[in-house]
Amino acid sequence: MSEKRKDNRGRILRNGEIQESSGRYRYKYVDAFGDAKYVRSWRLDIHDPVPAGKKMEPSLRELEKRIAADMIDQIVPEGGRLTVSDLVEKYVSLRKGVRPSTEAGYRTVINLLKADPFGRQRIDKVKVLDAQEWLVKLQKNGRGYSSIHTIRGVLRPAFQLAVDNDYVRKNPFSFDLGTVIYNDSVTREALSREDEKKFLRFVKEDPHFSKYYDGIYILFNTGLRISEFVGLTLNDLDFDNMKINVDHQLQRNNGIGYNIRDTKTESGGRLVPMTEEVAESFKRIIANRKTPKVEPMVDGYIGFLFLDKDEHPMVAMHWEKYFQHIVAKYNGIYKVQMPKVTPHVCRHTFCSRMASARMNPKTLQYIMGHSDISVTLNTYTHLGFDDALEEMNRISKSVKNSRLSDDTVTVTDFSEYRENASNE
Repeated sequence: MSEKRKDNRGRILRNGEIQESSGRYRYKYVDAFGDAKYVRSWRLDIHDPVPAGKKMEPSLRELEKRIAADMIDQIVPEGGRLTVSDLVEKYVSLRKGVRPSTEAGYRTVINLLKADPFGRQRIDKVKVLDAQEWLVKLQKNGRGYSSIHTIRGVLRPAFQLAVDNDYVRKNPFSFDLGTVIYNDSVTREALSREDEKKFLRFVKEDPHFSKYYDGIYILFNTGLRISEFVGLTLNDLDFDNMKINVDHQLQRNNGIGYNIRDTKTESGGRLVPMTEEVAESFKRIIANRKTPKVEPMVDGYIGFLFLDKDEHPMVAMHWEKYFQHIVAKYNGIYKVQMPKVTPHVCRHTFCSRMASARMNPKTLQYIMGHSDISVTLNTYTHLGFDDALEEMNRISKSVKNSRLSDDTVTVTDFSEYRENASNE
């Protein structure tokens, strides 16, 4: 019988284990691809001390246990030799029927990974710390929080795909982004009543921008998303019943062109009420609309309210540019600057106004097309002291005018009143 191999401390070494002349331990095994592989460590056992001047690392036998566990659990060796970039491309290839804007986002992330050393890392080598440090680096290099949020939004499900298919054990991107990246996004605020009035008056009186007044007024007073707004056709307006049919949105994407998409959420399809003023704005837009030589048609829709100089339907980008130019001109004239105004600020302002007027939250949710009422309720956080004071006075006045004949309000009576008030 051959003598058992031992290390320099007299411990018996197992099959595949040797101690190299440097004192470091090595383990040899054959992976699922039939290739010989090696792992090394300065320590044989977990209880061994780390040699002076050497970094702490798992012991050889800890590494052996991990290898054995991976084989038992049928974890694909070396992450299938996929790089991060390979994995994301595989994930994207399985995503069918997504919106063009989502496809564009996927392409952006793929191009980023192809140009970044992180994208060339093997997926089984990526640890949580590696993922966090990479995102921090992106922010230091000028990427905004929103952009990084989108990038992580692709990588996290891509790595989850790898976990679900036994390419890796853990998802290195399953952490709270806010614990690593600071949110430098500009908080979206509603315009004050005074700024809204100033902005609309400026647009109405400006010789050049006045032609956009009715469209901007509608955005401020309907809460429509800009993609829903530009998608409106003549058939979507019902002046007899004072309602706007919102069941689609118009988009344009590079390389794809114009397309009609469903509303952003399942609750997006809705009938939005028109006030008399909004109806008058729509009627002026229709009256001033130039009849094109050929009515543009997009996915079967025809009669778009807003056409550009080339007689193509206007899209969100047109109106975003108009708002930028209007704000720039306003701020070039007046010392007191107008805050940033965009089509989405109009929507947010409308929602805040309705919340301030104490519109029933469920009604407001329906008008806004929010799928989750928490999105609507978050608007109420933008109410200020004046709104609180008005609400307190309203409640106080209501209590005084209640059917109670005396000045005492019992707990039962007030509970009943509070329940009634909450249902208003």
